[in-house]
Amino acid sequence: MSESSSLYQQYQGNTYLFGNNAPYVEEMYESYLADPNSVSDSWRAYFDALQNTPSVHGDASRDIPHQPVISAFAERARQGHTQIVVASGADTELGRKRTAVQQLIAAYRNVGQRWADLDPLKRTPRPHIPELDPAFYGLTDADMETVFNTSNTFFGKESMPLRELLNALRETYTTTIGAEYMYISDQAQKRWWQEKLESARTNPKLNAEEKIHVLERLTAAEGLERYLHTKYVGQKRFSLEGGESFIVAMDALVQSAGLSGVQEVVIGMAHRGRLNVLVNTLGKMPKDLFAEFEHTAPEDLPSGDVKYHQGFSSDVPTAGGPIHLTLAFNPSHLEIVNPVVEGSVRSRMDRRGDPKGRQVLPVLVHGDAAIAGQGVVQETLALSQTRGYSTGGTVHFVINNQIGFTTSDPRDTRSTFYCTDVVKMIEAPVLHVNGDDPEAVVLATNLALEYRMEFGRDVVVDIVCFRKLGHNEQDTPALTQPLMYRTISKHPGTRKLYGDKLIAQGVLPPEGPDEMVKAYRVAMDEGRHTVDPVLTNFKRQYAVDWSPYLGRKWTDEAETAIPLSEWKRLAERLTTIPDTVTPHQLVKKVYADRAAMGRGDIPVDWGMGEAMAFASLVASGYPIRLSGEDSGRGTFSHRHAVIHDQKRENYFDGSYVPLQNIADNQAPFVVIDSILSEEAVLGFEYGYASNDPHSLVIWEAQFGDFANGAQVVIDQFIASGEVKWGRLNGLTLMLPHGYEGQGPEHSSARIERFMQLSADTNMQLVQPTTASQIFHLLRRQILRPLRIPLVIFTPKSLLRNKDATSPISDFTDGAFRNVIGEQDEAIVANAAKVKRIIACSGKVYFDLVKKRRELERDDVAIIRVEQLYPFPHKAFGAEVKRFSNAKDIVWCQDEPQNQGAWFFVQHYIHENMLDGQKLGYAGRAPSASPAVGYFHLHQEQQKNLVNAAFAKLKGFVLTK
Repeated sequence: MSESSSLYQQYQGNTYLFGNNAPYVEEMYESYLADPNSVSDSWRAYFDALQNTPSVHGDASRDIPHQPVISAFAERARQGHTQIVVASGADTELGRKRTAVQQLIAAYRNVGQRWADLDPLKRTPRPHIPELDPAFYGLTDADMETVFNTSNTFFGKESMPLRELLNALRETYTTTIGAEYMYISDQAQKRWWQEKLESARTNPKLNAEEKIHVLERLTAAEGLERYLHTKYVGQKRFSLEGGESFIVAMDALVQSAGLSGVQEVVIGMAHRGRLNVLVNTLGKMPKDLFAEFEHTAPEDLPSGDVKYHQGFSSDVPTAGGPIHLTLAFNPSHLEIVNPVVEGSVRSRMDRRGDPKGRQVLPVLVHGDAAIAGQGVVQETLALSQTRGYSTGGTVHFVINNQIGFTTSDPRDTRSTFYCTDVVKMIEAPVLHVNGDDPEAVVLATNLALEYRMEFGRDVVVDIVCFRKLGHNEQDTPALTQPLMYRTISKHPGTRKLYGDKLIAQGVLPPEGPDEMVKAYRVAMDEGRHTVDPVLTNFKRQYAVDWSPYLGRKWTDEAETAIPLSEWKRLAERLTTIPDTVTPHQLVKKVYADRAAMGRGDIPVDWGMGEAMAFASLVASGYPIRLSGEDSGRGTFSHRHAVIHDQKRENYFDGSYVPLQNIADNQAPFVVIDSILSEEAVLGFEYGYASNDPHSLVIWEAQFGDFANGAQVVIDQFIASGEVKWGRLNGLTLMLPHGYEGQGPEHSSARIERFMQLSADTNMQLVQPTTASQIFHLLRRQILRPLRIPLVIFTPKSLLRNKDATSPISDFTDGAFRNVIGEQDEAIVANAAKVKRIIACSGKVYFDLVKKRRELERDDVAIIRVEQLYPFPHKAFGAEVKRFSNAKDIVWCQDEPQNQGAWFFVQHYIHENMLDGQKLGYAGRAPSASPAVGYFHLHQEQQKNLVNAAFAKLKGFVLTK
């Protein structure tokens, strides 16, 4: 028995019948539906019997579900009947060959890309893939002229000789484009790809003018890099050399997008090729880029950033009309820009009333190591088809230089065959394309965009190229990759190869390519545009006006109180549930209580205060977007913004959102229960808020400590985006915080981390303690002319603590108080008796008040610092002066000494102390963990720290 026959026997028993191989069964079934004669007698008999349909030759109108067919085959295989499916004694030889041909077609569609000519370096021979060899199926040279039915293909013929069919398959699936799409479960999408690829046989068919334009773009891409390399020797720029076809791809994408009706493109990419995109795609003036290399660019930001992190936007012309291009600012954390871009796109879609993303296109550019290695890629992909985060499909490019950062061995960079395999989790098709074939890059890009516009789903173009220089032009890659870089040193460059091709085709004269190079060099010397003229005076209909918030100074001024009549009107609308909705009994009671609060019968709790803030804002025309892992109900069951009908009969129906029914002409209220992700979701919301200053955008962590999973977004965007890039953002974070004995991860929101990140008035850190405070705080965030991030350390136990409730008068009068002074009127009246001031923030205040009552201490005043940053010096200083006879000030906190606010506020407090006063600390001892995990130990610590606040000062004492 030959090796090929042995392999085929194994194939008969195992391949194409399970899991990823199910597409073969579907292929056979598709062929059967088109023409029952196109499959073997045994296949035809099986399909007929399975579906109980008559075998009528040529009846292609039958449309029977595929899954029962596949499941039935799998079950037969499990029962040991596999051979019956593939071959039987009743088969004729012609029937067997028909089956073999269908198997061959399915193989090329499934694994043809593994034999494609994708590597421009040609470092390894193309692998032997038995399934792509006709001999594997028992087909010989004698069968090459035999005509077989090919009606289930799109090669333009109902039947073809095997030789012609084989050539068509190879042209389509194994040249310089390798397509992966057979894992897509939707048949319409699969057939779409088959038709697009097979009808064109992946032949771009560009005319002479289009080919010259491609060469011009390659010349620009290579020309910029070489110009920078010679003029700014040794400076980092993260060169695109070796991957110049990416600029061709971007040009094709923008032009095709314009013809498809797209009006905005938002791009996210890391360093590699970024400067090239800025100049050669977005039209940044080269002279402005050169100024950044020469360190003469204006430095009007407190911090600024390196040139290969900078964003940019422009309006460029296309045949379909002007397109606004935006390149998002991005730090060194590579893929973290992905969700930010998606959020920015969703914001633009909402502003345009474009729910399917027909007018706005997100484009993400990845490195081969980063797309495989960084988890935020997976998190962002997981958002792609969800209701609250979908952007109508993203076009992904991979600049696949086959080396990652320092290694070119896939065994060290990933655990998958392709770097793009992560996208299969959302069944995104992938077009792998050889970067040395720029025409194929154009075709792949156009197909990707067309698919995205047709189906609203993600798609990937993997440009397989190389990196000519080191990672940042300052290292020597040959140190670790000598063989690879010997090959690269001999590569003439994509521009040279393509230029020679056009000369050979007679498209250009011999001197044509060199003339292009000279012309580009002149443009660089003159520092002028290298793309079609950027539209400098184009007025975009949906542009965002940030001018009211620019050049801002800190202000607390905002009219956040509302009239009593408005309060009652909103409360009634908020708490009225239609008769058609049957709420859960617990929710029914919540809303009954809120109705009483609205009337003033009982004090207002946190949930009602928050809900009324939302209601008053949407009624006034301010949209609200609230997302998080349990935001509809609220992790601690305090919100119930979504009421689920207990009698609903359909899983997808029966939800009622009171805040969407506040007024006839209200602004949108959107609440989203997000996927189980912090990093991508917070990045998305940051991106959304960065493009919409008029909406209150809120991300809520399930527990405060869970924000750890999004620390990169907090550090590199929220805390520093304004000082680095001048990007304003009014995003609000709600982080549940409170020491109630629930363990390390369910206690702390890491106040200390946010305090450490606070400077330049970059954020607001607030820990409100009453229902009216959250009401005024949320309204202040959107009503005042200030757009900086707001971090709210929200409570847990205080959600239902009667001491944290507020009367209606606190909502119809007043404003947010950065500091709440002593509330005991007797102590205020006898301020001269006060010997100690206890300053605190958050829940511990109520513990301190209770303890003072127990001790009957009328010589201690307690001050709540509700806003930790910017520290309210004026208000705090006034409270200290009110009790000028106090000798001690104690800062009391729930958190361990090295955590919480202590190490930061002690300096602020010291500034406001009076001569002779001493400052001490009362709280937990330093700890490596945010909180203990044993409830009895928690109780003991809490008791001790509260007692310490009233005891003699010990340990560290700071004297004024």
